Amino acid sequence: MLPPRRIRPARLGAAGAGLALAVGALAACGGGGPDARDTANDLAAALTSGDVSKVPTRGMATDNQADLERIVKGLGEGNTQKVRVTKVVEQDGAATVTLSTRRVVSGAEWSYTTKASLVEADDHWEVEWEPSIVAPVKGDERLTALTVAGERGDILGAKDKPLVTQRPVVRVGIDKTRVKARAAGGSATALAELLDIDASAFRKRVEASGARAFVEGLVVRAGDAPADAALAKIPGAVGIDAELPLGPTRTFGQPLLGSVGDVTAEIIEDSKGALGPGDQVGLSGLQKRYDTQLRGRPGLEIAAIVSDPAVAPREVFTSEPTDGTSLRTTLDPKLQAAADDILGDVEPASAIVAVRPSTGELLAVASGPGGDGNDTATSGRYAPGSTFKIATALAFLRSGVTPSTKVPCTPTVTVDGRTFKNYSDYPSSALGKVSLTTAIANSCNTAMIATMNKAPQDRLADAAYALGLGRDVDLGVPAFLGSVPDTAKGTERAASMIGQGRIEASPLAMAVVAASVQDGRLVTPVLLPDLRPKDASAPAKPLKAREATSLADMMRAVVTDGSGRFLLDVPGPPVGAKTGTAEYGDEVPPRTHAWMVGTQGDLAVSVFVGDGDSGSATAGPLLEKLLRAAR
Repeated sequence: MLPPRRIRPARLGAAGAGLALAVGALAACGGGGPDARDTANDLAAALTSGDVSKVPTRGMATDNQADLERIVKGLGEGNTQKVRVTKVVEQDGAATVTLSTRRVVSGAEWSYTTKASLVEADDHWEVEWEPSIVAPVKGDERLTALTVAGERGDILGAKDKPLVTQRPVVRVGIDKTRVKARAAGGSATALAELLDIDASAFRKRVEASGARAFVEGLVVRAGDAPADAALAKIPGAVGIDAELPLGPTRTFGQPLLGSVGDVTAEIIEDSKGALGPGDQVGLSGLQKRYDTQLRGRPGLEIAAIVSDPAVAPREVFTSEPTDGTSLRTTLDPKLQAAADDILGDVEPASAIVAVRPSTGELLAVASGPGGDGNDTATSGRYAPGSTFKIATALAFLRSGVTPSTKVPCTPTVTVDGRTFKNYSDYPSSALGKVSLTTAIANSCNTAMIATMNKAPQDRLADAAYALGLGRDVDLGVPAFLGSVPDTAKGTERAASMIGQGRIEASPLAMAVVAASVQDGRLVTPVLLPDLRPKDASAPAKPLKAREATSLADMMRAVVTDGSGRFLLDVPGPPVGAKTGTAEYGDEVPPRTHAWMVGTQGDLAVSVFVGDGDSGSATAGPLLEKLLRAAR
């Protein structure tokens, strides 16, 4: 674990500028002198606000406001207090006031009692100012605080197996106590080159830091740290052993799971004093969204110190940290690792999502490195292309078309002056009047468009919704489950029949479509088992078992007689599939997204590659690898 950090100084302004403090209590209506309790209450209110500048005091050569700020400066911006009077004892022109303070520092509550002495002066009371009024300090002592982090909760996978847990790392950097000041810059440059980081920026940080500072260059997994011999050649270069919450590999579950690291200046500012330099927080993904749960509550050590470093701090308060609570997910470690590995060399944005249809559990949610850190799997918005023909087929079935009904698969079809055609190597044997099953198996675009009168746009949207496309489900993470407009005309209407136009889906959404077909019902995806997904609206016309059976038979035909024949020899239960290629951009010829969805037993998978030749040629081999890895 990284060492606890010292809380930065607070900035205490005149927060009580609008507070009207009585410089003396008015005489009671019936006569008599001023009441010491009034001044005591004014003092408590002033201490609560942090502005005691208007409190009438005596006996202090220094400014009482400056003294207050000196005492509490080390408690940080998260320091607030509520002070009240619990007792006033008045005798012979003097009074002793007992004050009860409830102070909150970085989320920890510290309660204590102090006393103040009041002296009557003419027609008012004055406070005998002492530092001990503010807090249990003596003389020139001031307060300082250290936060002590608890153990961060793990992120767990299926059967509560740890996915992200504390793993050994090495903090590699320059220890300026081990190098002469004039040589520190050169050491920084040499170490930066060894670590392959920005040498100029690192050198500036090293040269700008204090003479006794450790300036971190890079945190690496213990097994990836530079050899001791390599560090020894660079004066001041050291590696410090530590731990960080990490997955089993660098790419495992990224960016869904997210990362943990030092707070940024922006995070510190947004925390309103709860966080400070040196704190560790979730920076992205699940680690960020559930940071409060995973981080727990830090412990606190408050001490009274003096300027003389030879005088040991005097502890005045301590609270134990509360460890974070682990976050449970449904991810299967084996399948997630396989999906990450499969996408490791894919250059464009890419994703693999695997679902268990019987439960909706997400077993793998992988986004490839080509997505530049974006969660392509759950939040990507892309035209699904011919994988959407599963929904098109359902809309046809609901209009009386059967799997054996003949539909016209021609080389081209024209709508409002725009010509649509099939993919370049479409088999000529599947042209002409063919069954709906054959048209789906070979992914005939023209047949879908020529038959679109059997699937009005609103019914197409309803069919898609029945399979899970377009739902608004709270999965506990940002997720896009697709969008299908219920109105469209002309060429946009034609494009909708083949999963283009304004139709969008994420890889997660298309995995849900395949899962719904496989299980014969609308499947709701689940990632966090302790957070049951909430869906505000069920389909007006839910998927029926016989409809799902017909769709599953068509998906099986893709493998036995169509564009997915290469999946025939995958071991295990029969495989169903659907390929998809979606045009995008303005280039001629257009660039294409490559898709493929597949089902096998109690598994449904969606594969997406942002730039590829075709679904079968680009996404297909990745699907096959995943299905084989799942055996």
